[in-house]
Amino acid sequence: MTPLNYNHLYYFYAVATDGSIAKASARLHLTPQTISGQITSFEAQIGVNLFERKGKKLQLSEMGHLIFGYAEEIFQLGDELKNVLKTQEPAHWLTFTVGVTGVIPKVLAYQLLNPALNMAEPVRLICKEGDQDGLLAELAVNKLDLLLTDQPLEMGSRIKAYNHRLTESGFTFFATKQLASQYGKGFPQSLSGQPFLLQGKNTAVRQRLSSWLEKHNIIPNIVAEFDDSALMKSFGQEGYGIFTAPTLIEKTIVSQYHVKIIGRTDEVKEHYYVISPERKLKHPAILEIVDAAS
Repeated sequence: MTPLNYNHLYYFYAVATDGSIAKASARLHLTPQTISGQITSFEAQIGVNLFERKGKKLQLSEMGHLIFGYAEEIFQLGDELKNVLKTQEPAHWLTFTVGVTGVIPKVLAYQLLNPALNMAEPVRLICKEGDQDGLLAELAVNKLDLLLTDQPLEMGSRIKAYNHRLTESGFTFFATKQLASQYGKGFPQSLSGQPFLLQGKNTAVRQRLSSWLEKHNIIPNIVAEFDDSALMKSFGQEGYGIFTAPTLIEKTIVSQYHVKIIGRTDEVKEHYYVISPERKLKHPAILEIVDAAS
């Protein structure tokens, strides 16, 4: 087999990272024709297309995504080696790669993962965000040490991994000061008919919230739905409607988004899990996170 040309791999990695040949060529001080030619040679060598052109934009192909993951690790190790040669001191970083599903609020993800960065042993934390199926696929091929999610791995899954429950939380309802003054009295019935910002229909929390609203005969006026919890909060901050977040992070939400609390409920519970390839946890960073949460 022809040895891998690491120059070709690096040019591919640069384009994939920067998002275009033009940006990569400017950063590397090379002509776009040079980089384009190198990538074409690389594709010819390995026999696959690394990019797909969508209009004027380049997007990674399925194989391109796979190769990019390996390239990222290779050149990260290269950077570590350069640092070791420069300082003449060995690097003792423990790499910890975590997948975080998009429905987990960023503030909560920070709170749950933060203990890993406070260990005595230096840790390099690498966070990857995506949907659960995609992140589980990466976990299955050992590209992730851990998956942080609100949905446990289902029984009978083909992926050999294990659920470890971290914590749980009730839910708090927020709105701007003006809206909160109108809807705070008579909670939760005061919510009926009011503008609501809700999580996407495919999320676990949306299903639980919908059941709770129905139980209390509350008919919300749903003005928007979001898969991204941070975007939902931004709209809530601007007064477009009431929104919810885990009670665990309510103080941060109030401070960061300058909103008021309308009310809380423990009838809607959100459970948070880590999914790991190990039944018995061994990775020091994972143990630190689980111990801190418990």
